[in-house]
Amino acid sequence: MDKPPISLVIADDHPLILAGIAMLIEAEPALVLLGQAVDADGAVAQYERLRPDVLLLDLNMPGGGLDAIARVRARHPDAKIVILTTYDGDEDVHRGLASGAAGYLLKHSAFDEIVHCLRQVMDKRRYLPPQLAHKLSARIEASALSARELDILAHLSAGKSNKLIARDAGIGVGTVKYHINNILSKLNVASRTEAASVAQRRGLLPTY
Repeated sequence: MDKPPISLVIADDHPLILAGIAMLIEAEPALVLLGQAVDADGAVAQYERLRPDVLLLDLNMPGGGLDAIARVRARHPDAKIVILTTYDGDEDVHRGLASGAAGYLLKHSAFDEIVHCLRQVMDKRRYLPPQLAHKLSARIEASALSARELDILAHLSAGKSNKLIARDAGIGVGTVKYHINNILSKLNVASRTEAASVAQRRGLLPTY
């Protein structure tokens, strides 16, 4: 027995992108488009009115995609939501999934990938393209840094030598080297410079 088509509401503030996705969905027998929106308020209203199987929305539309996700899931905890965006930063991926999204797709994704993602989500699975899954994995590894390693990373990112780090942290130079090796491994980088760059990008450094 064939599965019923997956019903969708899509939300994006770019008219051409919205029209293009709508046209592709309407040409796919496995999908049915119930409604469209151009901002967070519209996305929430359309979800409430139409109750689609999946809400497909832009992360950075007016009103904020994250806000729309939070509002929908506050009333409908089982709502299936997929983020469709041009942004692939690991922080964006993390924030989107943490807000309750079940999938994350880039706008240049092939339509076959979009359909595959929707099917995965309907089967109560999360979906991430491989490159985004790698970014999220790297972030999770980074979050495993110990308090001491984060402290050493801050000193390292300030350009300090091992001897200076050892003096300021009150530990031996050998211990500093040990921690730095662990940091490079957990961040999946090959050098101190890369570690400092990743730390800055991921917000791992303290702010004063």
